[in-house]
Amino acid sequence: MSRISRRTLLELTPTIATLVVSEAGIVIDASAQQPQPDAPLRVTKEQLKDALEILGLEFTEAQRDMMLPGVNNALAGYETLRKIDVPLDTEPAFHFRPALPGKEPKPRPSRFLPTRATKLASFKDIEDLAFLPVTSVAPLVRARKVSSNDLTKMYLGRLKKYGPKLLCVVTLTEELALEQAAQADKEIRAGKYRGPLHGIPYGAKDLFATKGIKTTWGAEPFQEQVPAYTCTAIDRLEKAGAVLLAKLSMGALAQGDRWFRGMTRNPWNLEQGSSGSSAGSASATAAGLVGFSIGTETLGSIVSPSTRCGVTGLRPTYGRISRYGAMGLSWTMDKIGPICRSVEDCALVLNAMYGPDGRDVTTIDSPFDWNPTVPLASLKIGYLKAEFERPGQQPQQAEARKKIYDDALDALRKAGAKLEATELPQTQAGPLRIILSAEAAAAFDDITRDGRVNQLSGQARGDWPNSFRTSRLIPAVEYIRAMRARTLLQQQMDMFMRNWDVLVTPTGSATLQITNLTGHPQVATPCGFIDKAPQSILFTGRIYEEGMPLRVALAYEQATDWHTMHPKTDWT
Repeated sequence: MSRISRRTLLELTPTIATLVVSEAGIVIDASAQQPQPDAPLRVTKEQLKDALEILGLEFTEAQRDMMLPGVNNALAGYETLRKIDVPLDTEPAFHFRPALPGKEPKPRPSRFLPTRATKLASFKDIEDLAFLPVTSVAPLVRARKVSSNDLTKMYLGRLKKYGPKLLCVVTLTEELALEQAAQADKEIRAGKYRGPLHGIPYGAKDLFATKGIKTTWGAEPFQEQVPAYTCTAIDRLEKAGAVLLAKLSMGALAQGDRWFRGMTRNPWNLEQGSSGSSAGSASATAAGLVGFSIGTETLGSIVSPSTRCGVTGLRPTYGRISRYGAMGLSWTMDKIGPICRSVEDCALVLNAMYGPDGRDVTTIDSPFDWNPTVPLASLKIGYLKAEFERPGQQPQQAEARKKIYDDALDALRKAGAKLEATELPQTQAGPLRIILSAEAAAAFDDITRDGRVNQLSGQARGDWPNSFRTSRLIPAVEYIRAMRARTLLQQQMDMFMRNWDVLVTPTGSATLQITNLTGHPQVATPCGFIDKAPQSILFTGRIYEEGMPLRVALAYEQATDWHTMHPKTDWT
């Protein structure tokens, strides 16, 4: 970021004096803030009154007269501030912590116990492996029954064949993938096995910076953007031996499933979008075009497309994985997580990526514990009975919905879960969405003011361009009040989750918005179909305790076969 010059600092001083109230009780000379007598007011009395009415505020005429000089001086300060070059990857000088004071876990070694394969999967053709989870393919790679090179070529072929139909690929990283696969095979032959992701091909949402490879953010203004460095998430997967096949599509600037080439398709129904914004990650994983994928979530962007495409998605605790080098949309809400074909795959990918990197201040040294054999009967598991019993958005589907979720809860009980009905505390999460709106508008303020935002294909009322403009009218005071109310929400959820190791909820749960604000982890896994459309069941855990919701999700997965179902890719 550019240094603030002495001249710029002097120009900003009146604005700072106007806006800051000193705790020391220093009296600011009001006469120094007055504009020159003959200088025309850029903000008039009438404009000030109208602006206050828009914000729902009413002051006396005398109070407005007193405000007017400061408002005009502040406007000049804003213009000076806008001249400072602030790169897009610059974070604000504040951060959010999901754990309340005194409750952050202490550093210690993680306890990670993956399932050991007792029998290698059989296959006649390499294509037979396209839809298998990592837990089935990794033992084959380690035993050298299949090479990373062969897997990589198989998936590249599928990406080329089906990617255009699904519109899920932005950039194939074929040359890099073949190099990484060759290196993996060489290391494995030499007995240098890095772990279960070694040699496994994957795809990444196209907001993760990759050195020398286009990272477009799905948006027209950034189609030719090529980073000079690689983000932490990709770097750690490379260190685990994973093979990067492609940068996968995302809704423009992380909204929905529409990007500059069109709408990413749901492989179960090509007439439908794959949801977003991790649209390509979910679509490609469901269609067997990658071994696994990674995406991001701010307010549903992993859970929603995972549900739509019938795959398993994990949104970890906020700050669990470093966001360094990932496009910032909402600095206090963005999270990185895996989208896979099984629950344990999600655990394996999280295990490779989590932990501090010295670059993201929100990422702490907290252990990730995973034990797939923990008895369900030993866990306190609650379920939101009222949410499971509501008919859903389509009343005509009420009976099908009820059966799906009755069966899901029965499967959990048969697996050993002792489910207890509960209900969420009364919360006020809805108004807190202005946090996302304000931060997103700040992140893309430059392209809003210079007009580049007009290049985005989505220009409707609900699209980012209108949201960025509208959010310009969110006062800083209201944003800060929302952040304070967010602390109250954290306290409420902390008290509530003390009673539960895991909370079970259906698709469309109120917990999606709440936990994205509080930072709690959530797992979505397939649980059936309504009118041929995949449905999910959600498992929420305590802060930094992803292992518990993953464990209950695994028990559900092992008791059913929904995760083994995949769409037919012989579309006509």
